[in-house]
Amino acid sequence: MKTVVLLYETCCIYEIVITNYFLQYCGHELVFATIDGKPVTAQEKFSLNATCALKDIDPKEVELLLVPGGDISSIANEEVYSFIRAVAANMQLVAGICNGVDELDNAGILEGIDSTHSLKDDLVVGEHVITARANMYVDMAIAIGKKMNLFVDEADLQETIDFWKFYKGF
Repeated sequence: MKTVVLLYETCCIYEIVITNYFLQYCGHELVFATIDGKPVTAQEKFSLNATCALKDIDPKEVELLLVPGGDISSIANEEVYSFIRAVAANMQLVAGICNGVDELDNAGILEGIDSTHSLKDDLVVGEHVITARANMYVDMAIAIGKKMNLFVDEADLQETIDFWKFYKGF
């Protein structure tokens, strides 16, 4: 199983860096996909190389689909929506932050479930869908970590929260 990070022109990398760090640190396979497999430029002006094109990924092999925010107009199409729906239909975890939540909504997977679109909450953690506003990137990373059992125990979780959210030194 792999984590697929959907990259696109102007995607906001800062919103997903901590999540990616947690997953990589815990040995999860990260796949960075773009529509066509070509590099893109993030909102922060980093040049991002893709691992592959989105069409080259089998949705049944995805444990987490992560959609960052940014100007989603370049990924507002049926190919992306179908992929999102396929991952969601397999009951795998789908997470969107900022405008990434709009992409999940456009794909139709937020219908009938709680999300940041239906509630005033900044982070909504459902059974298979996590949605977050841009300022919740640390909380979203921790929520994904909990869902994916990335923390060894409660002490590991608390140490992570203290370091990343409350900036307590060790």
